[in-house]
Amino acid sequence: MNYLSKSNLVQLSVKTIDRALPDLKNINESKAAAIAKWLTEWIEEDLKTGRIAVNNLLPPKGELAYMLGVSIGTIQNALRYAEDTGCIESKQCIGTIIKNPEYNTVRKLTSKREVAIHKIKKFIKEHEFCAGQQLPSSRSIAAAIGYSANTTRLALEYLGLTGIIEHKFKNSDESGWFVKLTDWTNDNYSTNETLVEKIVKDLKDYITKNIELGGKMPAHAQLAREFKVSIKTIHDALKPLISGGILLARRGRYGTTVIKMPYDKTIDAVKETSIFAPAQETAFYYYEKTQNQIKQMIAQNYEIGSKLPSIAELSKQFDLSPNTIRKAFGSLASEGCLAFSRGRYGGTFVIDIPETDAQSFKWLAVNPQYAEVYK
Repeated sequence: MNYLSKSNLVQLSVKTIDRALPDLKNINESKAAAIAKWLTEWIEEDLKTGRIAVNNLLPPKGELAYMLGVSIGTIQNALRYAEDTGCIESKQCIGTIIKNPEYNTVRKLTSKREVAIHKIKKFIKEHEFCAGQQLPSSRSIAAAIGYSANTTRLALEYLGLTGIIEHKFKNSDESGWFVKLTDWTNDNYSTNETLVEKIVKDLKDYITKNIELGGKMPAHAQLAREFKVSIKTIHDALKPLISGGILLARRGRYGTTVIKMPYDKTIDAVKETSIFAPAQETAFYYYEKTQNQIKQMIAQNYEIGSKLPSIAELSKQFDLSPNTIRKAFGSLASEGCLAFSRGRYGGTFVIDIPETDAQSFKWLAVNPQYAEVYK
């Protein structure tokens, strides 16, 4: 299958838009909705005349915002509305492209806003609102459908754009929405799911087919290429698998490990991996371990006034990240063992020889509930 690349696509300029700008002052709808209509009409007309072509990229959002005198956020919302009409499509790392229905190269499933749209329509039906009847405030509707106030507001504005509801004021507010139509075709609500929810299911199938218990998951970037989504989508999809006990995310080179097969409810997590503490607690272990190693190094090899190796040098010596060394330095400085100076002759200097006979580690890298087993 061939995939679109930004390098071989034509980027349109705002100068390409030979059309009167929309009147954003005397309107009975949101600016985003008015701009969406204006963009949709321009695209449809100029496609017919050949001034623009399918797979052309729309002008950058910043240019559109400057030309229309609105914020980039308003342009973003307008593009979301226009995308629902099918004339454009947002593609990861490419931009907003004039859509060709036959050229579907990127997975694009239902967004949260689209699910919210269906839930609001269902809310109207179930509560038997009639044409002309006022709806509750957007915050009340948001609480009823289980979505954020902002997502609900965008969904209400889209329903206003399609004529199902309308607002009594020029600019939509939290309240003031009225039902305009109630005879739309019923939607199949059960089949609507967000892209993240779909990827969660796909990841479960991927793990079942390709990874054994105790195996390591591929990197986020590799999974993003595999499922043709963004790294952010993969990151969000892995969260419920981690919280559900299917995956264990560990720091650094250990990566993310499968500790329970997704569809096997009879097997508990592998003990060898389940004993690891959460990453935040494990971080304290590494900082203190490094701190104690540096203490021993100072006591054995340096005197008061001596200059320590750089963070980069110690990072290589202890095979740890520079940030871990930096944290350990900061802790030792707070204990009065080290001091920092800037300039040509600056660096990290020993101002007191630390004690090394204290307990080696105050933090264990294991979950306390499993510690008893290994005593």
